[in-house]
Amino acid sequence: MGYKKLLVLSCCAPCSCAAIKKLVENGTDVTVLFYNPNIFPQQEYDKRLQEQRRVCETLGAHLVELPYDPDRWDKAVAGLENEPERGKRCSACFEMRLRRAQEYAKAHGFEALTSVLGVSRYKDLNQVNAAARRAWMAVGKPYWANDWRKDGLEELRRALIKEFNMYQQTYCGCKYSLAAAQLREKEK
Repeated sequence: MGYKKLLVLSCCAPCSCAAIKKLVENGTDVTVLFYNPNIFPQQEYDKRLQEQRRVCETLGAHLVELPYDPDRWDKAVAGLENEPERGKRCSACFEMRLRRAQEYAKAHGFEALTSVLGVSRYKDLNQVNAAARRAWMAVGKPYWANDWRKDGLEELRRALIKEFNMYQQTYCGCKYSLAAAQLREKEK
């Protein structure tokens, strides 16, 4: 893996658990960064943060939470409200969050940043990595574009979700994906 001190931007505990476990077991000093101003509503944000905290404590990783600032997120995706999942709104969301994570990594002496934003089947890993490259070029902190679904990690992730009885959300977090998820549910 190569990094001794790594910052992991996490969207949620179910997406991050396998990556955290593997990194910690390999001797990496892991700090999970919870920076998700996209999550709506506040109660959902709090639920996901609590679950992330529980998983980090159980697996031996540090956790840092940056302030919940949905107004900043709203500004970053303004004009993209009607974009579909995996569209331009997601790219803007990823880039905003990854840039802030890059700034945090640089300011706090991390060797590199990685993220689990592309673990969900609802997300496009190539789209996440493209946003990460733009953030890297803007800030200058290396980004490790690892596929946290490969090499048995998807199976490990599923086993850990079951073992820890993790809360699993039904949408990525933003109010626009929530509306789409609610519409899908009604159509069933």
